[in-house]
Amino acid sequence: MSKIVVVGANHAGTAAINTILSNYPNEEVVVFDKNSNISFLGCGMALWIGKQISGPEGLFYSSKEKLECNGAKVHMETEIKKVDFENKVVYGINKDGIEVSESYDKLILSTGSLPIDLPIPGKDLKNVQFVKLYQHAEDVIKKLENQDLKNIVVVGAGYIGVELAEAFQRCGKNVELVDLSDSCLSGYYDLEFREMMKENLVKNGINVNFGEKVLELKGTDKVEEVITDKKTYKADMVILAVGFIPNNILGKESLELFRNGAYKVDLTQKTSLNDVYAIGDCATIYDNSIEDTNYIALATNAVRSGIVAAHNVCGTELESIGVQGSNGISIYGLNMVSTGLTLEKAIKLGYDAVATEFADLQKPGFIEHDNDKVFLKIVYDKNTRRVLGAQMASRQDISMGIHMFSLAIQEKVTIDKIKLLDIFFLPHFNQPYNYITMAALGAK
Repeated sequence: MSKIVVVGANHAGTAAINTILSNYPNEEVVVFDKNSNISFLGCGMALWIGKQISGPEGLFYSSKEKLECNGAKVHMETEIKKVDFENKVVYGINKDGIEVSESYDKLILSTGSLPIDLPIPGKDLKNVQFVKLYQHAEDVIKKLENQDLKNIVVVGAGYIGVELAEAFQRCGKNVELVDLSDSCLSGYYDLEFREMMKENLVKNGINVNFGEKVLELKGTDKVEEVITDKKTYKADMVILAVGFIPNNILGKESLELFRNGAYKVDLTQKTSLNDVYAIGDCATIYDNSIEDTNYIALATNAVRSGIVAAHNVCGTELESIGVQGSNGISIYGLNMVSTGLTLEKAIKLGYDAVATEFADLQKPGFIEHDNDKVFLKIVYDKNTRRVLGAQMASRQDISMGIHMFSLAIQEKVTIDKIKLLDIFFLPHFNQPYNYITMAALGAK
């Protein structure tokens, strides 16, 4: 029997802990988390804030009690201050100020990521905040009850910023969405898809302001204005959603780091030190689309990395098969999903990349109801013909379609194989010459 210490118990940590407890009952598992709760689905907090779900209860899938019931020893509200990697001891302080220490045979770091803190004047004013944790969302919801809080500026138009903009607008607030980039969702989609989402936001009452740099936040006590290099916005609340950085504070002096500061790990999730593993948003991951190590912070990746690490720390060799960065978003009924590389990113990385596109109704034209247009773009390498990425958008639920392209990237499938792929047809679901087949056939 060995003693395994897990630092951090959100998605990656919880997956690792549950995998160990379920498969290796003789192992001793000790868990540390500095929060008062675990397993909060942050991707659902915009639904909670925007009143699209009745409450936060369903956003938790585990708890201290569940983990302890299965055999773990759990230290909640305990922050690890130091790891002695040489002597294999972690040192922390709990909410009562009491020092806590635990030795380990194997250590799993699941410390997640931290919101990027913009270095601008006024960021410490009241009602300027991040929205990442359960407590953040809870605080925002309480503040939204104040009828005098009318103007909200969301800084950052990535997934979280766009989702929160929708949530605030659904609460009847005037929302300004500001980003330094020239469009929303940069990095996830090519321009035509980003423009589609921009039009969707504007149509539903979101004021979009792209290509603007936030210079300063002003106010006497609470925030009152946001100053950019182009405009000034009234603001009763400002949400900073410009991105995240890996939380590497425990090992940045001892472990090898990736270019963005994430712990660099191998396919077993092991760091540069034996017996020390890193998972989730604090660690790197192997990206099949570029065939190299990368950093892709997604809950799905976190869970898989936790499973891989759990088996390895318990002596069962298991390597990650890599990821494609598959992701999706649904805003005001517009569903967009993507996997792998966009055309813009592929070209930037040096691929001789091209794309094939197609748009058509999901079902035959004689289906008069619940039948919307689907937009598909497949990115592939012109020389090897290998599929590098795909993007889809529709008001239909086309989310499952992206999984096929994710597998295609993973298995190095060519665009020509997809041309004659066996795709079933039934009018209730699709067309005989559906958009996947037609897009692939259009590849030159």
